[in-house]
Amino acid sequence: MSSASARSRCFLVTCEHGGNRIPPRYRACFAGQEALLHSHRGYDPGALAMAHELARALSAPLLCARTSRLLVDLNRSPGHPRLHAEAIRRLPEAERRAILARYYLPFRARAERQLAAAIAAGQRVVHVSSHSFTPVLDGVVRQADVGLLYDPARAGEAALCRAWRACLKRRAPALRVRRNYPYTGTSDGFTAYLRRRFDADCYLGIELELNQCLVAPGRKAWQRLRADLVATLLQALDGDGPEGG
Repeated sequence: MSSASARSRCFLVTCEHGGNRIPPRYRACFAGQEALLHSHRGYDPGALAMAHELARALSAPLLCARTSRLLVDLNRSPGHPRLHAEAIRRLPEAERRAILARYYLPFRARAERQLAAAIAAGQRVVHVSSHSFTPVLDGVVRQADVGLLYDPARAGEAALCRAWRACLKRRAPALRVRRNYPYTGTSDGFTAYLRRRFDADCYLGIELELNQCLVAPGRKAWQRLRADLVATLLQALDGDGPEGG
């Protein structure tokens, strides 16, 4: 079955930067760097909570990492200069390979296996990768509350993000929703890698980015934002949005 219209649809949710845990073996590398671990460089605040809600709403498997991206960044490709934090880059090559083997490769391989199995069964997979971004980076204020990252050359991804944005603007008009911001959807990342593995008619990879200034555990506004994102994604998927279909 090669056409997208002939495929049933299923979902996968991932969260590559869900926590800031450092395994005991490597804690000495980060001694005195607690502030860094709790900053946006250590993990993506709010991303895991968002991922859980998306997975529940979509009845989707959730793959998440709770080890810090400073140990190894699951959203970077091998060889990327920021795959590891400086403290880890100083370790012997054999130790860095061990980190990849234990914390990086199993996560990526599991996601690939799930995608390959679903696609082989004739399904079209919508993959949502949940992230958040710091409001200010290198002195520059980010001008968005929500970012939807995708590959503009993939019609299905572009259409879904247009519809999701339109639904969000209707339900929560005060939200600043931008596409391919604050990063481009084709820059180095897990969804970009998976697009090279799976054709556009069977794989849609969307990276959801939330401004960390909106992440406030226990606050009603943070709960409402997550509810709005879930509800509007469901509308967009069902073709109920202004640009759905």
